[in-house]
Amino acid sequence: MKKVLLPFLTLFTLLFVANKPANAQTPYRTAIGIGIDLGDGESLFGPQIKHNFGGHDAGNAQVLFGDNITVVGVDYSYNKRIPGSRGLSWYVGVGPQVSFIDYGKWHNDWYDDYHWKDGDTHVDFAIRPALGLEFRIPAAPLAMHFDWKPWWNLSHGSNFEPSRFSLGFKFVLN
Repeated sequence: MKKVLLPFLTLFTLLFVANKPANAQTPYRTAIGIGIDLGDGESLFGPQIKHNFGGHDAGNAQVLFGDNITVVGVDYSYNKRIPGSRGLSWYVGVGPQVSFIDYGKWHNDWYDDYHWKDGDTHVDFAIRPALGLEFRIPAAPLAMHFDWKPWWNLSHGSNFEPSRFSLGFKFVLN
């Protein structure tokens, strides 16, 4: 489990060490919270952090947990405020994800075609594009997002799952 959390903690540390001023298109510089990945298949939950690097560029990292599955992912996003709105912005992005799965206890129809045996564990690699909206509550240090985030598995029989979405609730640090 330590190996799974190490990339997340490393990115978290780097984001706070970088101390350059941001001309943010997101209405904050850094926020932490919980992410929920849902849709066709298993729902996943876990911690996430989003950091604006300046201008339109932001990064998001998350560690998501489900029933016998752990997913570690990072995303780059292009963010743009919606003119005339207070705290509402849109974004488009993409990023890699690595899934650690125990097939002996976790089954999904498209994986079952490969006849995994009980006790088998696997590492899968995926690309996750994202298109979404984010809202920062103007009078509070809270933000939330909703996006369409399809799952394109690149390993073990490549599969594209368009029916995936992400929700996030974040506390704004600065």
